[in-house]
Amino acid sequence: MLVAMALFALALERLIYWRVTHRRARRALIDAWIQRRDHVSWSALTLREVWTRELLARLRQPLPWLKLLVAVCPLLGLLGTVTGMIQVFDSLSLSDSGQARAMADGVARATLPTLVGMAVAVVGLLFVSRLEQIIRREDQRLHDRMARAVEDAHA
Repeated sequence: MLVAMALFALALERLIYWRVTHRRARRALIDAWIQRRDHVSWSALTLREVWTRELLARLRQPLPWLKLLVAVCPLLGLLGTVTGMIQVFDSLSLSDSGQARAMADGVARATLPTLVGMAVAVVGLLFVSRLEQIIRREDQRLHDRMARAVEDAHA
């Protein structure tokens, strides 16, 4: 549960960062680019590339942690299932009656951690994929907006 909470908290933080902080930083970067006199030299284009990479790196920063948490969720679910199965078999061995119904109920409860781990991992994987798509789109949009802003400023 703690891993799922950390995963969703990090995902929510990235969403808020992208919607609020990143947009302000992007606007400031475009404004700084427009204020420059030189927009066509090699050094100017290199500077623009460095600025955009730094901005996108801040957006991309928690991706390795998100991927790690997504990978850990199914493993923790399996660990919970194995632990639950051990408890089921232990309780069945202590009671002399080998009731099939009690065993089926215990096995069903023991497999719930795997289900939860897989569900959290799938949702986390969807978020990671969406964030990577946003970053790729932002990269292209940022370059396009900076080029368009220079054209508009010179027009």
